[in-house]
Amino acid sequence: MRKESILITGAGGQIGTVLTKALQEKHGAENVLATDLREIDLPKTRTDTLNVLDKEKMTKLVVENRVTQIYHLAAILSAKGEEKPRFTWNINMEGLFNVLDVAKDHDVSKVFHPSSIAAFGPDTPRENTPQVTPATPTTVYGISKMAGEFWGNYYFLRYGLDIRSLRYPGIIGHRSLPGGGTTDYAVHIYHSALKGESFEVFLKESTALPMIYMDDAIRATLELMDAPKEKIKVRDAYNLAGMTFTPAEIVAAIKAEIPEFKATYKVNPLRQSIAESWPMSIDDSKATEDWGWKPTYDLKGMTKDMIKNLRKKYSFKKSA
Repeated sequence: MRKESILITGAGGQIGTVLTKALQEKHGAENVLATDLREIDLPKTRTDTLNVLDKEKMTKLVVENRVTQIYHLAAILSAKGEEKPRFTWNINMEGLFNVLDVAKDHDVSKVFHPSSIAAFGPDTPRENTPQVTPATPTTVYGISKMAGEFWGNYYFLRYGLDIRSLRYPGIIGHRSLPGGGTTDYAVHIYHSALKGESFEVFLKESTALPMIYMDDAIRATLELMDAPKEKIKVRDAYNLAGMTFTPAEIVAAIKAEIPEFKATYKVNPLRQSIAESWPMSIDDSKATEDWGWKPTYDLKGMTKDMIKNLRKKYSFKKSA
């Protein structure tokens, strides 16, 4: 049986930095190659630069490292994507095509590419959004993710490529910062609270969105990739859920731990319109049924863990 050899694209991003470490712990640091467009600083990690549009270099890395699994995280996210729609489409789609073709042609056994709740849209039921439902995304990021789901399913049906995907909700974690998504406020707000700063929320205080704690998101990714092939019944992307909350609720949760924390609201029309086109809660029962998914963290538990870990981080910075 061939030893697993992992290639990660977009490893310098919010998910990538944490997933890289998790994969190193699982498969050994020597068997994980973390790549990004620019050089990344990940201690004790094999790294290389890779533009996902450079199919020739991607092929070279896959062949030379005898890669068995690709985790394709490189993408331009929702809010950033609206600044340069055609550029975003090119990066998100051509990058995915390169991954799919290289994997198909060079004996890569599994591919993971994340989708997102951005793949839904205003015609999608917003509460308890079903696994199979109308999807009319209104951002270039969401359009690319929905198209990516279709192409992943096509490569499975046409070529037998074992491709797996999750529709991530907003992801919150203390180890890395997000890179241009509509749910970013729910990460930055904790950092402001621990630095003793007030925070200006760019969404209405009543805007409910589905979120997940990074620890649960990483565990879900690994559990999906570890599941036996015959258990994976969904080849476009599984719904994934952790919790749902509003800005007002996360502010209250933080104030329960840090009473002096203050937040204000100044709505960003673009981000607000994006948020209002997305689901408020997600039905992820299909993931539970097929491969046993179950979240661990709720808002209260996540807030306690975020504050505990960020308190250590900022105390270290002050002492340094």
